Amino acid sequence: MQLTLEHPVFKILSEIIKEEGLEAYVIGGYVRDLLLQRPSKDIDIVVHGSGIALAEEAARRLGNLHVSVFKNFGTAMFRYQGEEIEFVGARKESYRADSRKPIVEEGSIEDDQRRRDFTINALAISLHPAHYGELVDPFNGLQHLEERLIKTPLEPGVTFSDDPLRMMRAIRFASQLNFKIEDATYEAIKAFSFRLPIISTERIMDEFNKIMLSPEPSRGIYMLEETGLLKHFFPELIALKGVDCMEGVRHKDNFHHTLAVVDKVALYSNDLWLRWAALLHDIGKPATKKYIKGSGWTFYGHNHVGERLVAKIFNRLKLPQNEKMRYVQKLVNLHMRPIVLSEDIVTDSAVRRLLFDAGDDIDDLMTLAEADITSKNEEKVKRFLKNFQIVRLKLKEVEEKDSIRNFQPPVSGEEIMETFHLPPCKAVGEIKNAIKEAILEGTINNNPEEARAYMFKIASNMPGIPSGQKG
Repeated sequence: MQLTLEHPVFKILSEIIKEEGLEAYVIGGYVRDLLLQRPSKDIDIVVHGSGIALAEEAARRLGNLHVSVFKNFGTAMFRYQGEEIEFVGARKESYRADSRKPIVEEGSIEDDQRRRDFTINALAISLHPAHYGELVDPFNGLQHLEERLIKTPLEPGVTFSDDPLRMMRAIRFASQLNFKIEDATYEAIKAFSFRLPIISTERIMDEFNKIMLSPEPSRGIYMLEETGLLKHFFPELIALKGVDCMEGVRHKDNFHHTLAVVDKVALYSNDLWLRWAALLHDIGKPATKKYIKGSGWTFYGHNHVGERLVAKIFNRLKLPQNEKMRYVQKLVNLHMRPIVLSEDIVTDSAVRRLLFDAGDDIDDLMTLAEADITSKNEEKVKRFLKNFQIVRLKLKEVEEKDSIRNFQPPVSGEEIMETFHLPPCKAVGEIKNAIKEAILEGTINNNPEEARAYMFKIASNMPGIPSGQKG
């Protein structure tokens, strides 16, 4: 099969390898995506010889580009027109049982293809002028692309035992591309899932986050659970599984519910951290589950417990300990608030408080809350979603009128201290909080004039503030 290659880097490489009598190929993900007609920003070049030398010569001819060289790995890389071009010498690998770091030796293009994770990633295209654009496919990768199949080039047990991260990658590609994992390959993942703990948490989470960003994340997560991989790095998610029954009363399976919520959020947003908020929104339920006779199953306070668990999970999984984590914590803590609003008469005060607590994340919170309605009772779902539209309208009206989102008190603590000649003390905080509460309750409007008048009113009833300073 002959493919058209028009990238300027390929033309330059073709000239070099002809002049120097080399063999070089574009290989892996770029070829796969070219055949699938998907965009790809990374280009891998394998050469029968020195990848570093080829990279340096190509970079020179392309305008003396900067080359990053990794001598220990025999690789080099440069950027060109927004793309990363990586070069490596053809090699073969062998592994020790206790490590995923291979013993690397020089090899042929066939050796290099054999060491690849899946047949669809072992496809190569020749860059030599004599057979430029010719597809090299020793493991039927093209056929497997057409069949939408994930399969290893070698016996799958060998592939996964050598590098257990490939088990995560198999599920990631199946999830991203909506492919099926070949039966023997899938069974090998189950058999070798115990090898996953030798992989670093960072690399596991890199693959997991790609699954989270796939069009239907639940598909990959269900496979992770079924193959036994999930329990090795995410026991909190496994703990959501199962249904208990007391006196004939059952609760829903929170694992299935959670994945349904993640999928619904994925329909509306590609934001990774909003999807994480969906994944963790009920993570506090196992710790708070309780059966109360006459009332049924309860999960009181699961949002607060979940908020605390987010920090522990992010820390263990080496996820960001910054505003991204705090964003997820906030949404997990607040995820029930819009539902409560949708069940009751929506008051301006309740809406102001929700806007105050959610700030700029209010739209994401509403998306999560709407996705959280997964009842099989269609009438119930319709009623909730209709009420959510009322809540959204009310949010807009109150925000336009009262400017509560990212609320900053019209009167600062410094102004209170200066007005009443007070040092930093409890009274300052009490006055400031009283003004905030008055605005949220609608007692006064959100402006400096009414806030200052209210400040004097509050101060007039407070001991410890001289009467001459109370306005």
